[in-house]
Amino acid sequence: MFRHRVRDDIEIKLLEPRDADAMFALTEGSRTYLRQWLPWVDATQTVDDSKAFIQSTLQQFAANNGFQAGILYRGELAGVIGFHGVSWTNRSTSIGYWLGERFQGQGIMTCVCRAMVNIAFEEYGLNRVEIRAAVENHKSRAIPERLGFQQEGVCRQAEWLYDYFVDHVVYGMLAADWSLVRES
Repeated sequence: MFRHRVRDDIEIKLLEPRDADAMFALTEGSRTYLRQWLPWVDATQTVDDSKAFIQSTLQQFAANNGFQAGILYRGELAGVIGFHGVSWTNRSTSIGYWLGERFQGQGIMTCVCRAMVNIAFEEYGLNRVEIRAAVENHKSRAIPERLGFQQEGVCRQAEWLYDYFVDHVVYGMLAADWSLVRES
């Protein structure tokens, strides 16, 4: 199984069915917080829902179409990050992520996202990584901004969030730019 140490207290690992209880508990404990920006929260009502998500991510990994990884902070599941899918033809992917409310503000997601960008460029040999976030989701937008991603534009009404549309800011990073960002 895929595991990657990000720093001494942070690791990412491929999600497995045995992670379903912890994942559901994390979702449940942060439900109101997560619901502000994530459209899948209301559909996650039982451990079986988390298990079904994990099963789909294992199929994604087996199909060589990216992966979803659990973020472990001091050995505890703190969130999820992953490649939504990989366009091997265009050598590109997009990254999605979420973190439980009590794990916010500790630099966890910035470190993990940096590791994922490294994986995309160094291990997968991709040329482009994209991150999208709702215009008003300032915490999520801060991640690509800290990492030196370029803001490329806004997609109007890009996502239906329960009862309204939200606009998404699109951030992009190219492999050539990443090597310059990492050196600075």
